[in-house]
Amino acid sequence: METFHHAQISIPLPYNFTITSSNTGSIPGPAANCITTPWMDSRIWSRLPQRLIDRVIAFLPVPAFFRARAVCKRWYGLLFSNSFLELYLQVSPRCHWFIFFKQKSLKSNIYKTTNGGNGADRINCEGYLFDPYETKWHRISCPLIPPGFSPASSSGGLICWVSEEAGSKSILLSNPLTGSLTPLPSTLRPRLFPSIGLTISNTSIDLAVAGDDMISPYAVKNLSTENFHIDGGGFYSIWGTTSSLPRLCSLESGQMVFANGRFYCMNYSPFSILSYDIIANQWCKIQAPMRRFLRSPSLVESKGKLILVAAVEKSKLNVPKSLRLWSLQDCGTMWVEIERMPQQLYLQFSDVENGQGFNCVGHGEFIVILIRASEKALMFDFCRKRWQWIPSCPHIHGYRSYGDQAGELHGFGYEPRLATPVTALLDQLTLPFQSFSG
Repeated sequence: METFHHAQISIPLPYNFTITSSNTGSIPGPAANCITTPWMDSRIWSRLPQRLIDRVIAFLPVPAFFRARAVCKRWYGLLFSNSFLELYLQVSPRCHWFIFFKQKSLKSNIYKTTNGGNGADRINCEGYLFDPYETKWHRISCPLIPPGFSPASSSGGLICWVSEEAGSKSILLSNPLTGSLTPLPSTLRPRLFPSIGLTISNTSIDLAVAGDDMISPYAVKNLSTENFHIDGGGFYSIWGTTSSLPRLCSLESGQMVFANGRFYCMNYSPFSILSYDIIANQWCKIQAPMRRFLRSPSLVESKGKLILVAAVEKSKLNVPKSLRLWSLQDCGTMWVEIERMPQQLYLQFSDVENGQGFNCVGHGEFIVILIRASEKALMFDFCRKRWQWIPSCPHIHGYRSYGDQAGELHGFGYEPRLATPVTALLDQLTLPFQSFSG
């Protein structure tokens, strides 16, 4: 079964050729009409060293790599070759993609499609990858994810899944491209729908679980944070590091954003930003710009910077309503406006959004703004300073056609990777992991 499913399949040609009609009306094939040059001599290319072929394959975009696996058995097995994966990690260019899931809300279970198979119903989780460079969508299945888990965060090519049942949270790390699934030890404190922060580097994994502490079977309160850490230096902390949340904080989004060694999340009523320093194990509160006039504020990370995206709407302001982007400066307390949606585009955006609100996700030089209860989405490219409407996901047919399963797209920045070596550190832990076999 192929990992990627495309709405449109295009096969790139290795070189250009010209087809012309002969005098008899027949159309010769490509081989009869291409211009033969020494550069395309098969006797040369057939002797290309295998290490060079592997290097070329390692540079392929992920969808092209999975298509290339159908060429021969050796190419098919490259995904399981340690030497190729080491080469891939060294030379493969980084891609700032996005992955989205169909959800009722940020604190509800993932949308699942039910397909019959061998006379029995089988539930498959689906994700939707968006390539901002080509503005293309890809559908990907996550068949090994057991029921009762929701996607909560993403980093280093892995998706973090958290159990929905109230209590100590079970957590899974999965690579949707390769199908790998790695369970983590359960959290120590019972929670309902905590906020999740994940950051994965080449040598370490940090995971923070904050808020929604269950103080009784019928009540929750934002009280504490638990932190999971493991690194290549041999140091690990399995939920042993805890800290108290600021008083009277309200964490509604359920997501955290990582930038410059800190996790950030929105605080509501009134709007502010909560910052968690991983090394110092300490929270602090940062005032939001124009906090009394913000609507649908979201935090995103872009090129290592924390960005606040929000609509500014106040009838008594002397400036028109707009959608603005602010960047948090290095001092950690001051915001600077860095971009504003063009007024004509904002009027179009406002008509479509119609007060429903919107969600934002950033990765690299891109920010995607998804309008709630709509299939419409905008993307901003920092490098080109360009706003554009992106095509609707072709794998989702309407937002109100699923009955009780209706939901919206929510997602994360995602870097497609064939391997994440740091996950091997988890095998060194002596604590028994609960087994999830799907």
